Amino acid sequence: MTSPVVPAGQPRRASLAIFNRVFATVWIVGLCFLGRLPGAAAASLEDALVKAYQTNPQLNADRARQRAADENVPQALAGYRPQIVASLSAGLQAVRNLLPDNTVQGATLRPWTVGVTVTQVLFNGYRTANSVRAAELQVRSGREALRNVGQGVLLDAVTAYMNVLANQALVEAQRSNVAVLREIQGTTRKRLNAGDVTPTDTAQADARLSRGLADLNAAEVALAISQATYAQVIGEAPHQLVPASPVDRFSAGSLASANELASHQHPTVLAAGYDVDVALTTIRIAEGSLLPTITAQASASRSMQSDTSLGTTGTD
Repeated sequence: MTSPVVPAGQPRRASLAIFNRVFATVWIVGLCFLGRLPGAAAASLEDALVKAYQTNPQLNADRARQRAADENVPQALAGYRPQIVASLSAGLQAVRNLLPDNTVQGATLRPWTVGVTVTQVLFNGYRTANSVRAAELQVRSGREALRNVGQGVLLDAVTAYMNVLANQALVEAQRSNVAVLREIQGTTRKRLNAGDVTPTDTAQADARLSRGLADLNAAEVALAISQATYAQVIGEAPHQLVPASPVDRFSAGSLASANELASHQHPTVLAAGYDVDVALTTIRIAEGSLLPTITAQASASRSMQSDTSLGTTGTD
């Protein structure tokens, strides 16, 4: 923001008025950041975080992938259950018999067989147990990865929220600055007509106003960008955002404690640990194929046959 500079020779009273105006603007902006301004009901940071957590498309896509990964556990547990195979076969057979009286007797046979086979694995080198463990570890790893994505989405939401607040305050400050510079420009031109200042002073006032307008335009562009980012991350346009409270109470007491906390609780670290366990369990599954497999099998079947007589015919 371009600071308004009073041309040389302007009365101290005008300088003091301008200073008070700028100071009031800065004071109001500071109160906005500290959250001390009473105002109308508006969207809070907590509301924005809830909205982003529920509707963010990236987070919802990862939730769907995690639900698909959860289904690997029941599939692995199916290895403990018996396999039941049912079979049904049917046929059609034409039969012709030559009788002693030189007549031919025909019939159509319809044989069919129904069978059931039950197979239970008794031992397969612990591959089923290790497969279940690997599936469970993959689920835990996926949940930590999902938690990491959620943290990233929430961080993006907080950043977008605060950027909108900061850019709104900056736009208001730049508008106040432009108003002050316009007042200085008008005062300088009046004094030029009265012969109190030189054209150089007027040119300087015009230049300061041009710079202030450029800064205001840049601030408005930054605000538009932050509002678009807010809508992208949170899912709706910002509307009367309320300044957030300080988060110092949630911060670690020191850098060492922060590192200790992150090394034991950060989802990326936990997911990496689960991935290591998955790799080791996969090796055990491969090693289990070198061990013998013991199964128990039982089967039952029933065969039946029906026939349809085609009658008796004579021969030449």
